[in-house]
Amino acid sequence: METEIKYSGYLDQQSKAIERLKRSEQRLIPEWFDYAKVSGLSREMNEKLTRVRPQTLGQASRIPGVTPAAVSLINVFIEIQARQQANAPFLS
Repeated sequence: METEIKYSGYLDQQSKAIERLKRSEQRLIPEWFDYAKVSGLSREMNEKLTRVRPQTLGQASRIPGVTPAAVSLINVFIEIQARQQANAPFLS
């Protein structure tokens, strides 16, 4: 009981981190996503991801040779490109 109270803040923080990880693993990679625009990806990772075309970040993370840092970059670039598409003016 004392241990639970002592570490409750840490355990809550870990639970939230696990939930964020689960959500990010399920995050869809849009079909329009262009890996070549991700400036921090190596050419090898760019080629692998373009060839495999994973549907989610979780699938991308399980491709041999794709690092957690690369998956994080892809996540950030999905956000950036989605915002740019949302803010792009529509042609009439």
